[in-house]
Amino acid sequence: MGNFFEVLDATFSSGNDHEIKNINFSISRKGNIVCLLGPSGAGKTTILRTIAGLEKLKYGTISLNGKIISSNTLSISPDKRNIALSFQDNCLFPHKNVYQNILLGLERKNRKKFLYSPLELLDFFKLKQVQQKYPHEISSGEAQRVSLARSLISSPDLLLLDEPFANIDQILKEDLQKTVKDILKLTKISAIVVTHDPNEAFYLGDKCGIIINNVLKQFDTPYNIYHFPNSLEVVNFLKRGTLLNVKIINRQILKHKSLGIINGKYGCSNLNQFNEGKTVKLLIQPEDLLHDDKSQLKLKIVDRKFRGTNFIYTLRTPEKELIPVLVDSHHQHLHENNEEFGIKTPINIDHLVCFEKK
Repeated sequence: MGNFFEVLDATFSSGNDHEIKNINFSISRKGNIVCLLGPSGAGKTTILRTIAGLEKLKYGTISLNGKIISSNTLSISPDKRNIALSFQDNCLFPHKNVYQNILLGLERKNRKKFLYSPLELLDFFKLKQVQQKYPHEISSGEAQRVSLARSLISSPDLLLLDEPFANIDQILKEDLQKTVKDILKLTKISAIVVTHDPNEAFYLGDKCGIIINNVLKQFDTPYNIYHFPNSLEVVNFLKRGTLLNVKIINRQILKHKSLGIINGKYGCSNLNQFNEGKTVKLLIQPEDLLHDDKSQLKLKIVDRKFRGTNFIYTLRTPEKELIPVLVDSHHQHLHENNEEFGIKTPINIDHLVCFEKK
């Protein structure tokens, strides 16, 4: 059985010489969520607009439910795709109030029965208090939630969300992310979510795609993208660690000039291309190293960030490399800048991820 949704060898274009080339990704079954990540201007919104039928596909094919809906010679009209698109910008009807705007979703042709009523959606999206207000009377975050509710109640085969939580307060954002994810899973509505926030993508997505410099650099599960980024571009975009120059002893053992021996429990995911004795760049993420007050290996603290449940200390090696180390916030005492900070040895990291030193 084929994929529920598939983009195959596709080139997307916004019409101003900006192209995203050779894109391949899929949604295996109904209810799965794909998140597209990338910096501003990467072309994520162009991809959504093309899937919705608002832009022409330059090359390749887009298929939904086993049927081609876009190619360089074919484009099914947007109203016949059963795809709903919710933009970041306010796209509500100004002459209708919040409740009436949501009801418009019920007018979609050939829509399937939806699991929840309009009143339940008002409750889920914290909109009961503003249901009689008009778009100009509500905040941008409230308008975004109205658009979300309207798109969901239309019960599409595929829901396209462009930065759906961008204008929503952080406290409410996490509750809404869970609400949307739960509704999509229960109603088996598949979704493609465009976001610039890795944490949001990793929470929502069954699969995530990283688009950098007009190329889909990696398409994989959130776990694999986080633990096994496949390129330096992905590492730099996620900003989740630092790169250290290390020498390859063998597939499971590396050596750093200051940190000493670094063991990899499961070996290195991509060392086959490198010879023993070669110097490569090792990705170190905040949770890879353990703090130990009694350790003889000590580095100087140059920064400390409080993250609620933990602190991230930034340490400087004699080679001027900066290393992040995560420490539980209930650790018995705080460490200050310029203090010596102990790292547990020998260093054991489950997965070693290395890149060629350029």
